[in-house]
Amino acid sequence: MNEGENRQIARDSLFLMADLRVDGLDGDFRIKVRNLSAGGMMGEGNVRVVRGTVVQVNIRNIGWIEGSVAWVQDNRFGVAFREDIDPRLARAPVTRVEDPAPDYMRYQSRPADTALLRKI
Repeated sequence: MNEGENRQIARDSLFLMADLRVDGLDGDFRIKVRNLSAGGMMGEGNVRVVRGTVVQVNIRNIGWIEGSVAWVQDNRFGVAFREDIDPRLARAPVTRVEDPAPDYMRYQSRPADTALLRKI
């Protein structure tokens, strides 16, 4: 696929935060995802990457995705994913994990009604 054909791929403009791991660098970098498609994304952040570098991106509701840097311009860069994703998942609300603790073990955020307590 040449560069002209690549520009025809549908993209979702959005703004969300993600974590980026860069091959050869220690730690995770917090970046902004500016647009997202099934095959890639545009990121922005204070991390210096070069074209061809292997990266991993942790996008909410999707998880870690491997890809490589396709282009770099100032503090923005494009990532081509190794495998296609469903970009609609990133827009979905973050799902809540059910607390496995029994009811009597969960923290109560409101004080107990003292009128209902039995005097001993």
